[in-house]
Amino acid sequence: MSVAPLKNDLLLRALLRQPVPYTPTWLMRQAGRYLPEYNATRARAGSFMGLAQNPDYAAEVTLQPLDRFPLDAAILFSDILTVPDAMGLGLSFAQGEGPRFAHPIRDEQDVAKLSVPDLSKLQYVFDAVRVIRKQLDGRVPLIGFSGSPFTVACYMVEGKGSDDYRLIKSMLYARPDLLHSILKINAETTAQYLNAQIDAGAQAVMIFDSWGGVLADSLFQQFSLHYTKQVVSALKRENEGRQVPVIVFTKGGGQWLESIADCGADAVGLDWTVDLAAARRRVQDSVAFQGNLDPIALFGGEPAIRQEVRRVLDNYGPVGSGGHVFNLGHGISQFTPPEAVGVLVDEVRAYSPKLHGSSTIK
Repeated sequence: MSVAPLKNDLLLRALLRQPVPYTPTWLMRQAGRYLPEYNATRARAGSFMGLAQNPDYAAEVTLQPLDRFPLDAAILFSDILTVPDAMGLGLSFAQGEGPRFAHPIRDEQDVAKLSVPDLSKLQYVFDAVRVIRKQLDGRVPLIGFSGSPFTVACYMVEGKGSDDYRLIKSMLYARPDLLHSILKINAETTAQYLNAQIDAGAQAVMIFDSWGGVLADSLFQQFSLHYTKQVVSALKRENEGRQVPVIVFTKGGGQWLESIADCGADAVGLDWTVDLAAARRRVQDSVAFQGNLDPIALFGGEPAIRQEVRRVLDNYGPVGSGGHVFNLGHGISQFTPPEAVGVLVDEVRAYSPKLHGSSTIK
């Protein structure tokens, strides 16, 4: 596939701790239910899976936030659970209820049936990457993504979202061998899946370890970070003649920051509970950081949003040898007023150049 040269490569440069004139911005779940145009496209698609499995619809909603806001990256519209769906677990999304699996993994017999799926079952994802890259026409980079092996396993075992993770934690304590078997398969699948996204045109990739933070200390290292490291070590790090940065994000993982930063990724996503200045000192600018505004700050009104954006930027401080990508500390709420996102992006653009030694945005 012939591709247009990037007109704005600031995200990639910031993730690699290279100089940029201002702090680039994108938002987790930036293509989503807070946008009326997304809801209109989803209605045409008929369902979430109808949206995610149609490359044209997926491209349409991926680009919608970029048409509204001057963001510095697009992120592929998909879901972390497409992978276990390809394993045969039977994914569905009931309106207002979130994802569910028809065939959760609960016992030794279930685990014995698991294997790395044929990636052709996920061809719709790779086709979407190609369509999005073509339609972006070099405007900004495209981020591909996956769930971490542990986070995906949570859904596979629980069968849906959970408040207490009782089923997967019970397996962890009672039959750790079964959980390790699941995680090993998930890690191999995730690496293949992300590499196929890179081959299709993803210019950076992110691993969402959304539920690693529910684990006890030492168990996080054994059951989450160990397998995330396996994925990172197996990823392609160059394509189309330039580096492909890797971001790892563990919600609730601030206490393990040094270990996460040592996993081989180029950047670490941080939630809003982490002090960015202290984080930089803890890892001595060995990785870039992504984050970390509290998503609920976007409900505070314009003065509060601008104040919180400046606070995050000031907390990171002068960039120097570091790298910072402005983002939320978790996904954007579906109830967020779209105009609040406009205020956030405007304030980052207006305020951050001084932290990069720039007086204007170039």
